[in-house]
Amino acid sequence: MTRKIISLLFCTLIPIVYSFAQGSGSSGKSAVILAENAKPGTTDWMITKVVRDADEPYQKGWHRRTLIEGYASRTSVRSGETLKFYVSTNPADKYKLDIFRMGYYAGKGGRLVKSMELQGKPQPTPAEGSNHIMECNWVESGRLVIPKDWVSGVYLGLLSTMKTEGQAYIVFIVRDDRKADILFQCSDLTWQSYNRWPQFHSLYDTPTDPWGASGPVGYDLSFNRPYAMYWNGYPAGFEPQTNGSGEFLMTEFPLAYWLEKEGYDVSYISNIDTHADGPGLLRGKVFLSIGHDEYWTPQMFDNVAKARDAGVNLAFLSGNSVSGRIQLFADHTGDTTRNMRKINPRFANAQDLMGSHSYGVGLADWTCVNPDHWAFEGTGMKKGDSIPNLVGWEFHGPPLGNKKDMVVLAEGYVRRYNGTPTKRQYAATIYTAEKGNYVFNAATCWWTQLLSSPPGYVNPPNRYFEEEDKRVQRITRNVLDHMIAVKID
Repeated sequence: MTRKIISLLFCTLIPIVYSFAQGSGSSGKSAVILAENAKPGTTDWMITKVVRDADEPYQKGWHRRTLIEGYASRTSVRSGETLKFYVSTNPADKYKLDIFRMGYYAGKGGRLVKSMELQGKPQPTPAEGSNHIMECNWVESGRLVIPKDWVSGVYLGLLSTMKTEGQAYIVFIVRDDRKADILFQCSDLTWQSYNRWPQFHSLYDTPTDPWGASGPVGYDLSFNRPYAMYWNGYPAGFEPQTNGSGEFLMTEFPLAYWLEKEGYDVSYISNIDTHADGPGLLRGKVFLSIGHDEYWTPQMFDNVAKARDAGVNLAFLSGNSVSGRIQLFADHTGDTTRNMRKINPRFANAQDLMGSHSYGVGLADWTCVNPDHWAFEGTGMKKGDSIPNLVGWEFHGPPLGNKKDMVVLAEGYVRRYNGTPTKRQYAATIYTAEKGNYVFNAATCWWTQLLSSPPGYVNPPNRYFEEEDKRVQRITRNVLDHMIAVKID
């Protein structure tokens, strides 16, 4: 099935036969997630109108759309807490803020949960602060007390001007504190690291080298600003639905869509939650690192390692993960989780957590080397069989080798983007931790791309996945089901 912007409009929901108590039913399905996804969905969450600023050169126009743009006061918020919105419209204009929870919803991808009409006005582009930080101090545009019945998830606030052709997102996570089979960690520190708003103000931008080759630390960054319209530094003018959404739609949405379609018991958290609430990780059976989860704080590393040692399973459905180290520091309000900077050196012991480590940029087929392992059950894969082009754009390298029960599932050598072979090796691994729990490493940023075909899907830079892959789906299901079934004393 070819990926389309709008797909699966007429899917039929499987009847729900589970009780609607919190948590998972005896069948392994989640009453919470099944009940949520039985509610009416819509594709109206998708951006359809984005006008590039006419007076800006093309490259400059990658970064912002000044007709409307905004951000939220928190990356992650609980039900009952207050979320503030900061929005700029230029020219002044009334606008709508439609908030959608993202999931499956019979193939439509989102559900409208709240609509607000507000008056917008131009808000100033901030002056550069220390180490080039761009931290907005905008006037509050509106606020919302998160309703008690909002289910944990990734929420997109769709901003739409009334008179002009302006649209953008505000992205935030609603978390909860219930026990769940799966904790889905969004990679918001990485989203922010690549955020160039208002222009060329990402972690990778320096006065001498815009991609940071000569800048080992880069600019300080703030969450108090909109997300620019791009992902990972690439232009997204051809993909207007990315405006303001970080990397969520490209990298993480296909997994969220698939998990909720499958009925898994999933609760959502941010990198900030992993940093600030280590004990909270123990409420999950499985911790998920997804897609391009590059930047972590040392506290995140320690908290996830402690969770593993306590019996939580870890699944790195990702590449380039646990690579760069981030330090959080206070913004102008005193909130110690709103500003960030890179600190050196990079994580030298990431393989102690993941079983392998981030090893750079490269492309490869994902080639099976251990078909008898239960991870491959039902896939039909034999030794030497490959899933084409699954490895990229960054990958995890050779396994550590001294982990208990370390198994290499897939391995091979990557090639450069121009097709030139290299001697750099990727390795997908799984090992057994001390409590009998598992740590799985898929070794690629693109693992989630072949799980589902949600509406609004955005292909990664320089790679086009046209179809879902049943083998990737089955391996993921095998890994998650085995992890959820682990009994910890």
